[in-house]
Amino acid sequence: MWKLKGENISKSFGGVTALKEVNFGIKEGEIVGLIGPNGAGKTTLFNVVAGVYRPDKGSIYLDDENVTNLNSHQLCRKGIARTFQIPRPFPELTCLENIMVSIIGREEKIHNSNEKLKEAKKFLKFVDLDNYGNILAKNLNLIQKKRLEVARALATNPKIMLLDEVFAGLNNTEIRDAVKLIERMKNEFEITQFWIEHVMGVIMEIAERIIVLDNGEKISEGKPIEVARDPKVIEAYLGDTDV
Repeated sequence: MWKLKGENISKSFGGVTALKEVNFGIKEGEIVGLIGPNGAGKTTLFNVVAGVYRPDKGSIYLDDENVTNLNSHQLCRKGIARTFQIPRPFPELTCLENIMVSIIGREEKIHNSNEKLKEAKKFLKFVDLDNYGNILAKNLNLIQKKRLEVARALATNPKIMLLDEVFAGLNNTEIRDAVKLIERMKNEFEITQFWIEHVMGVIMEIAERIIVLDNGEKISEGKPIEVARDPKVIEAYLGDTDV
């Protein structure tokens, strides 16, 4: 059974086709990468899955339940969380308060304020921000904001995490630290991960399977080594190699 599945997903904007008949499936516990050149439709697909956009055609299923017509907050409560390439914390709230927002927004309510605070601190510690609880989010640097973004998503108790370019803008040391965080997230929380990434070396190392989009269509899918050798993928990134 697929944990998350998309069938024949199509989406257009003003006559421009962003997604065309895209099919995908992700099993529970998998880390699946989503790659493709700029403008391939990756973020549009994430936005459809997360309820930002309604598909023009096709269906999204979570645990075999059709969730196509649910909005973002309903999907979040169902278990689909996402991060953004450019972190979007509440800038005037502290790190702890940012995470408390996620906890308060869950469907199951924790009525004890001390329990909420304790849980928020747990997520801050997990992303190595336990000393930043009272710091305003706007005062964090990029890697710290990305870590807070992950903590906020984790605090929603997700079944599946949509990770949008976790490593964008990071240096090599920060990337290695972020890789460890991703691996810990799978091991400690057993969360299924669907992951857009342009840092090819990292996604080829971590992802168990990779889906490739180009011009809104799925052109390849398989294990990282298989995808890396696919002529269609090579052409999508490098152009026609026979010319």
